[in-house]
Parts: sequence; C-alpha cells; structure tokens
Amino acid sequence: MGSLSALISSGHRDGFVMRIVMLSMNRSDTMKRTLTFGCLLMATGCAPTVQEHPTCYRDVGRRTLLAAVCLKGPPREHGKPRKLTASIQWADTESAYNTETYDHMVDNPFRLVTEEPLSTFSIDVDTASYANVRRFLNQGRLPPPDAVRIEEMINYFSYDYPLPDGDVPFSVNVEVAECPWRPAHRLARIGLKGWEIAEEERPSANLVFLVDVSGSMRPPNKLPLLKMAIRLVVEQLTGDDRVAIVVYAGASGLALPSTTCNNQDTILHALENLEAGGSTNGGAGIRLAYDVAAENFIEDGINRVILATDGDFNIGVTNQGDLIRLIEEKAKSGVFLSVLGFGIGNYKDSTLEKLADKGNGNYAYIDTQYEARKVLVEQMGGTLITIAKDVKIQIEFNPAVAGAYRLIGYENRVLAAQDFNDDTKDAGEIGAGHTVTALYEIVPAGLDINVPGVDPLKYQTPRQTPDAVASGELMTVKLRYKEPDGDSSKLVEFSITDTGRPLAEASGDFTFAAAVALFGMSLRDSPHRGEADFGLALELADPSSGRDASAYRKEFVRLVETAAALRRESERSAKCHARSYREDSTGRGVDDPLWPAADSGQLTAAVADPQLHFEHPGPMTHRHLRRTELSVPPACPSPTHRPKGLASERRVVHSQRRTALLPCSLAPSAVRPPRTSLSTRLNPAKAGQVGAPTRRH
Repeated sequence: MGSLSALISSGHRDGFVMRIVMLSMNRSDTMKRTLTFGCLLMATGCAPTVQEHPTCYRDVGRRTLLAAVCLKGPPREHGKPRKLTASIQWADTESAYNTETYDHMVDNPFRLVTEEPLSTFSIDVDTASYANVRRFLNQGRLPPPDAVRIEEMINYFSYDYPLPDGDVPFSVNVEVAECPWRPAHRLARIGLKGWEIAEEERPSANLVFLVDVSGSMRPPNKLPLLKMAIRLVVEQLTGDDRVAIVVYAGASGLALPSTTCNNQDTILHALENLEAGGSTNGGAGIRLAYDVAAENFIEDGINRVILATDGDFNIGVTNQGDLIRLIEEKAKSGVFLSVLGFGIGNYKDSTLEKLADKGNGNYAYIDTQYEARKVLVEQMGGTLITIAKDVKIQIEFNPAVAGAYRLIGYENRVLAAQDFNDDTKDAGEIGAGHTVTALYEIVPAGLDINVPGVDPLKYQTPRQTPDAVASGELMTVKLRYKEPDGDSSKLVEFSITDTGRPLAEASGDFTFAAAVALFGMSLRDSPHRGEADFGLALELADPSSGRDASAYRKEFVRLVETAAALRRESERSAKCHARSYREDSTGRGVDDPLWPAADSGQLTAAVADPQLHFEHPGPMTHRHLRRTELSVPPACPSPTHRPKGLASERRVVHSQRRTALLPCSLAPSAVRPPRTSLSTRLNPAKAGQVGAPTRRH
C-alpha cells in the first residue's frame, strides 16, 4: 500500500478548498486514524504524504476509501490569521459501489389448517447464506435481511440423527417440543440424515472446474482464494479420478484437458497459471465445461461441474432466466453442478443459488481457507456424491390438534401441493452424509391466531371429517425422492403424535436448531419472533455449543454475540447526538451547528497529539477531526461509566485549547446481551430460586 496513492483533485475558489484522496487500505481502525490525521496535515500543507502504520496490517483484504478533506473559511487577509473550518469525510467505495444482489424474501406466514392443511416444499442442503452472514458480521456490519436464508443457516451445522438402516438412502427423524420464543406454541423439527460413504468406497470422479478469471476476480478473496480451494480438492483425489479446468472471461477456453490425478503436478501447475482479466462470458464457459464433462463421462461415477465465481456474468448469456434454462438442459445429461461463491462487493447471490438448484447440486460460499476446507475436504462426500435427488416433503396437519402452522425458512423452496406427486418438478438433492433440517412453528387448536380467513363457500359444502381426525395425530409426514440416475420417485410416509414435551426435555440438537432459527429471525427482524432476541438465541445455543469437535457451534455463539453488539451499538448511536462547539478568542464556548473554526497552526498541533483518536462505529462513517465535544442524552451511559464488555470507556482528551469527549467503542466479540428468563424453562428445578447463578462475562 505505502503512502497516498493519488491526489485526485484539488480546487480553490472564494476561500474554499477541497482535496479528494483515494486510499487503498485494510480494515484496521488504527491505520484509518493514522491516515485521517495525515490527510488533514496534507490538506493544510503541513505534510506531503501519509505513511502506513507498520503495526496495523491484517490479512483481511484491502479496501479503497475516498477521503474528502474539506477546509472552509474566508480568503486570507494580509496580516491577519486565517480561520478555517476543517473536516474529513470517509466514503467506503466498497459500500458506495456495492452491486451485490439478493432476492427479496418475505417470511412464510401462518396458515390456517382448516383452509390449507398441506405444506409442501423442496429440501435444501445449501449453506452459502450462513458463511455470507458470517462475512458481514466479521466485517462489523449486520447483513442485509434478504441475505439471511434461515434454512441454509440451520443446515450449515450437522446434527446427531441416526443413520438410515433400510433401502431408503436417508433416515427421517421428527421431534416436537415447546417453542422457545412463544411457549404457548409448539415447534416441530424434521431431520434427514443421508448415507455415509467411506473414502475407499467412493466412486471415481470426473470433475470439471469452471473458473471465473474475469477482471472482477482479481482481489485476494476471489481468484487467489479460489485457487487455494481447488488445490485442497485435488490433494484429496486419487489416481482413478480426473480433473479438467475450464476458464471463462471475455472468451472461454480449456486451461487443462481432463487429466488423471496421477499427474497432480500438471494439474497444480495449470491452476497456478490462472490470472484474472477481462469481462465475464459465463454462458459460453458453462457450455464448454459440460461438453468436457460429457466427453469424459464415467458410468456409475461422479460426474460434476464445479462452478467457482462471484456470479458477475456481464456478457454472453447474462439473463438469469436464460442461464437457468441452460443449466436445466445440461443437468439432464447426468452431469451435476456444484457452485462455489467467492468475493464481496459485486457478489451475485441470487444467480448462483438458482444455478445450483437447477443443476442438481449444492451451493456454498467460500470466504476463508477455513470454509474451503470444511466444504471441500471435511464434507467432500456430501459435496460430490448425490445419494437422492428431487427430494420433496409434504406435511398434512390434523385440524383437531393444530390450528395453524408456519414453515420457518425455505421461502424460495415452497411448492404447490400438486407438485409433490409431479415427477417432472425439480427439487433438492441430498449428498452422502448430509443432514437436512426443517422447522415448523405450530399453533395448537383452540388458541387464537390472527390469520385472515376466507368467507364461507357458496357453491361447495365442507368435506366430511374423516375418522383419522380423532386419532390424536399431529401430522403426517410424506417424502418423495428419486435415485440419482432415476426418473420415477419413491414415497415414504408416517404419522407423528405430539406428546407435549416441554423445552427442558428437548434434545440438544433441537434447542440448537431453534437457536439458529431465532438468530436468523432476529437478523431479519422477523415479526414472528415476538419479544425474543439475540440473548435468547445464546441461551438456547450455549448448552450444546461444546459438543461440536470442529468448534462450528462455538463460532456460532461468537457470531450471535457480535450481532448483538452491533445491534446495540446501532440503537445507541441512533439515540446519541453530537454537539459541536468552539472557543472564540475570549475563551467562551460557542455552539456551532457546522464545524468549528481553527487556524492551521492550532490544527497542526491538534493532529500531532499522539493521544487523540476517534473510534470507528461502522461502515460509511463520517470521520471528523475538529475541536468537538460529543455529548449524549441522559439515556446513554455517562462519560465516566464503563459498562461490562465495552472495549474502551469514554474519556476526555485535552489537546491545547481543544477538548474532545470520545464515544464508547463496542468490541462485538466481548459483549453479551442481557439474560432472559429461558433458563427457568430449560432447567425447571431452578425456577423460583433467588440469586440463581448467571453467566459470567
């Protein structure tokens, strides 16, 4: 990075000076403060360059920021000091030019059982949304609501479901217990567990990596990370497996013909030679990749195209509908598609999800080497080997027991009731060892529920009530699936009775899945979560977070804490206000709704003060270096108060004639939201105890 890369423009008119500085920098607050001071020094003519702080580089990628240094004041008069108003405004170009796209989603509503007794949807084993949400939170931002797909967050984790023991390639497990966020409701968890296939029993693989090498893939978290991820896959393959690499940018080409993995050095050499440049002709690349896979097709083996891209198709077949139709056509050849998403800023989540869905494959987002290893090494069997395709679930609820229901997540996987028996309708796939989980929130019959109904029918009479209504069954679960190479579906069916299990008797996997669902609803600010919040999600997740050998559940707890801190900080910032003031020559404080005046000499002395720093509350933040007093209303913490979990307390910094009151800075990973009363339901024996132990911060 080094010093200032460019001085874009500067101008002088009527005593007004503005300098725009383009900076390439990482996400370190320390560096940002250093550069802020330097920009101001440069704008006032006191320093020619801004040096990089040597201790604040972090391997988290770089950002381009626009720093506008504004100096405003009257023209200089001979013999008189010039008074200037100075400010610095940072604009994160990563956010300012963000073209990421997500499909708009609305939470599934409650349905009255008497009017819509059937709920039908396609299963989903994708996990991209969770990794993408994690990326936002690790950057100190709450994710867009449409980026949160609750079913993908739940299915990111594995659950201790029993393995199948019959001819059906997956087991079906149902558990019903008290709903944590609405105790009067019931929560039903439906879990599937696929066959596990040992590595020595894995069929031979014919893999074609379709790699986006367009100009948008240059950043370190795109093509360089992608190449590392492919290397991990190649290192797991054997001599019976084959790998080809197809690249696409302005034109498509075969970077590596299909090569047996005995020649691993040849494969890795071709991989390392990939470079980014040009526009993106994804459609042509997809056609070539499927052609290469078809030429090397392995009977009874794994034949798969693995698309690795940020999804930014901008020439050739760019229409999403045309791309989907192309993938649907190619999927009929027996070659399946997996999609690996990379990058930030121009990421096309909605396109990639649809391509994986229609290509009979799965979709994952790779943001770190850690995630690449999870998807492509630890879960390699599930990523590459399909054990059942077009898997659909249909639930029929008993109106005598259930008054209403709501499917949590799967908003873009909902099917019409008649699609369940239609074998031409595409649905989701299950890979070897995959677990699939779906949750239903159920309103018991007799409870009031604010769901609009319909007027009585004029030309039809209500159906007669069958004897099964009096059976006491809560619901009947039906599943349809096809063999990986089959065209006709098979049916699995069984009934479920609710035994009235309280939350305290639910399994650890049940409460953890509920915690992830509640976390997703809180991020989406769903109206269906009631008064529940991130604190309740933590209470649900904590008891089972230590059972995960890979620490994915512990990471989840940390992300909930981070989200809670960001939400609290956002709410606090909305309540707090800043009041600027300056001292005139007589020493009196004068309220100034704009910026305080300061001559360049005072400004230089202020900037040089090593104690002065301004905390960074979030992206797109205005950064001002000025003589300021930031005051807060009574609802905010007092300047001398240091709440638990705060990384730094408010303090007053003196710099010559200027006084600045610095705001608190939250360290998201160190803050927990308040406890809730859930513990009395998870541990009834502690109910009513005074001074029950609370979690330590």
